[in-house]
Amino acid sequence: MKTVRQLQVIIVFLVVLAVAAGALAGDTATRDECVAKAKAAAQLVLDEGLDAALGKINDKSGSFVWKNSYVFCIDLDKQCNIAHPIKPKLIGKNLMAVKDVNNKMFFAEFISLAKTKGEGWVDYMWPKPGEKAPSRKLTYVYRVPGHNIAMLAGIYE
Repeated sequence: MKTVRQLQVIIVFLVVLAVAAGALAGDTATRDECVAKAKAAAQLVLDEGLDAALGKINDKSGSFVWKNSYVFCIDLDKQCNIAHPIKPKLIGKNLMAVKDVNNKMFFAEFISLAKTKGEGWVDYMWPKPGEKAPSRKLTYVYRVPGHNIAMLAGIYE
């Protein structure tokens, strides 16, 4: 009888674990969402102007922060963030010399990609929030048409 009860507890635990894993998987941003959100932020610049767009991008509770991702904006000429909802201290800082653990200057690559191709993905190693060990991160870069700024959003793999 005791063994049957233990088996029931284990089964219930496994079901709860499976449901929780499924729910957490739904909280992970996708590549398609990164593209759509970056392009929506760019469209906001075109429709409402840069200042209004930056205000909405910097809003931690706004639509440009979702699941485990967010949109941020860089100035291609000043080579710095001009909007960052998660780390506002990065706004205005030149990050061209920042390297990942493999010495990849990913911020410089963001700018180069935006200026040459206008859009695409950059991969690099960066710690997930709250972690110290780096993980592979993919960031989508989209240059706002007619402007020297780009909208970016990324995911961890």
